[in-house]
Amino acid sequence: MKTQYVMGIDNGGTVTKAAIYNLEGQVVSIASNTTRMITPKPFFTERDIAELWQSNLLVIKEVLKKSAIDAEDIIGISVTGHGNGLYLVDEQGNATRNGIVSTDNRAKQYVENWYRSPRFESDILPKTMQSIWAGQPVALLAWLRDHEPESLQKARYIFMVKDLIRFYLTGEAYQELTDISGTNLINVRDRCYDDEILEFWGGLEWKDKLPPIKLSTDCCGYITPEIAELTGLSAGTPVSGGIFDISASSLASGVNQINKLAIVAGTWSINEYVTDKPVVDKNLFMTSIYPMENRWQITEASPTSASNLEWFITHFMAADKQLEESKGGSVYELCNQLVAATTPSESQLMFFPFVFGSNTIPDATAGFVGVTSFHHRGHFLRAIYEGVAFSHLYHVERLRKINPQLSDVVRIAGGITHSPVWLQIFADIFQCQLEIVDVQEHGTLGAAMTAAVMEGHFPDVFAACEVMVKVADIIKPDTANKTVYQQKYALYKRMLDDMQATWKSHSRSPMHMLATE
Repeated sequence: MKTQYVMGIDNGGTVTKAAIYNLEGQVVSIASNTTRMITPKPFFTERDIAELWQSNLLVIKEVLKKSAIDAEDIIGISVTGHGNGLYLVDEQGNATRNGIVSTDNRAKQYVENWYRSPRFESDILPKTMQSIWAGQPVALLAWLRDHEPESLQKARYIFMVKDLIRFYLTGEAYQELTDISGTNLINVRDRCYDDEILEFWGGLEWKDKLPPIKLSTDCCGYITPEIAELTGLSAGTPVSGGIFDISASSLASGVNQINKLAIVAGTWSINEYVTDKPVVDKNLFMTSIYPMENRWQITEASPTSASNLEWFITHFMAADKQLEESKGGSVYELCNQLVAATTPSESQLMFFPFVFGSNTIPDATAGFVGVTSFHHRGHFLRAIYEGVAFSHLYHVERLRKINPQLSDVVRIAGGITHSPVWLQIFADIFQCQLEIVDVQEHGTLGAAMTAAVMEGHFPDVFAACEVMVKVADIIKPDTANKTVYQQKYALYKRMLDDMQATWKSHSRSPMHMLATE
């Protein structure tokens, strides 16, 4: 019997990836390509949709070439991508404006106004089961309604990024349930669009632009002959509904039972577990629908993770990056070396990881505190590594208050898994064991699992996860660093509280308001 394969495609905030797997979860080939982040104003994060689509075509074509397999042996394809944000296209799929990435913060004022309404907590939250934040489509749509009405009027479809790419691949327009359940656009309790919810956001007219909802493991169309010609895929290959990126990472981390804690350190700080009991809590970031019957995902998250390091490298280490690449090295390994040359106790330099703002700390912006003439680049980088880990721990503490039964062992995924130095910092700050799975790209693997379930090779995604994911390494905490990190984290939280008034004052300053208009 010929070996069969599944393909997963992942569109993150700046990188597009495609990967091919066999049905045991072994990766055959991976391809990736970077797309530009466009920042026309402070707190605006956008991307060119045409460039994004070309990036997808490129990685699909490249991953097929690298695999050297027959495209007809790919039995299913699935797509994931960053959750939330906003992608508007007309009937033919032409963009009516740039796509908006979920780190965008232009619509913050709308969120503040909605939270002031007593109806949110009494009528809306029991249905949506999640907080509101500026990067969600409801806030972005409201902002466009008032500032760019023509972009909204020209649009036929309101898409999340993965649903847009699937539309381009198949010509079929759908929203997928796990993804849209994290957008405040639907009734999560009843799994449907809801006029009362849309009316609360002032967007009842958006309903006609929202495509029908499909399940993650449903077949949502087939690769068209045109796409087959452009990519080398086989025309008629089925494409599944796909999956919310946080659920994809959870699956690819080996979370195949309830109450198992997983964290993903990527653009966002994602901290999550799966449960058979949905949670409605005004202090919780999100309850979303998991790609299984009677399962929900409980998530605490903010855009405060490894993307802070990317920002630092881009703006302050561009020459180092170029030099390391010219030598066949990596700027990330240089960062690891610089951090490893410092110790947790030698510096009290703190970093607030809010380069892209924060949905949990009002008005927060990034910054270093405690800089002296003693500090060098290694200290600044260590402060970033530690600040990101502190942000994750801040969210996990919230989850443990909701569910004290959460596992003590943590599955961890994301870009930091390529950094032993950073992983050890996480283990020491959390003072728990980290399990690293043998997965190169979590988003593509999690998506590919839904294609395997669609084609009937597994009864559900938990079963797929059991076969396709394996633990590769275990990181144990260094107890010698326990006390110093407890003290640092306590200081971090005190400073967060102390900074509230300062951040609020800064965000209300005339110069700040002028810059964001």
